[in-house]
Amino acid sequence: MPDVLEVSTLRPAPGLTAQDFITANADINDYLRNQPGFQWRRIAVTQDGTVIDIVAYDTMAHARAGAAGITGVMGDSPVHATIDQGSVDWQLTDVLQHIEQPGG
Repeated sequence: MPDVLEVSTLRPAPGLTAQDFITANADINDYLRNQPGFQWRRIAVTQDGTVIDIVAYDTMAHARAGAAGITGVMGDSPVHATIDQGSVDWQLTDVLQHIEQPGG
């Protein structure tokens, strides 16, 4: 089954940190767990403080629907106030290769 990644990069709002962004995501995490096709989510931070937020879905249709809900259904989430909105880069992309450890 193909994988689709929602990849976002962003900067925390002035005066906030990547950890503030992660903490404010509790309701978004619950939302994602209940979305059709949701597989997993990873949040990382680079040395310069840029947050990389990756969400995996099973199909592009599920990815689009799940992503739309972040600003739609979840538009009142506290996470939105932790983001420098002008820094957001967001895209959906198909996975071309997937390598795992043997037996993984």
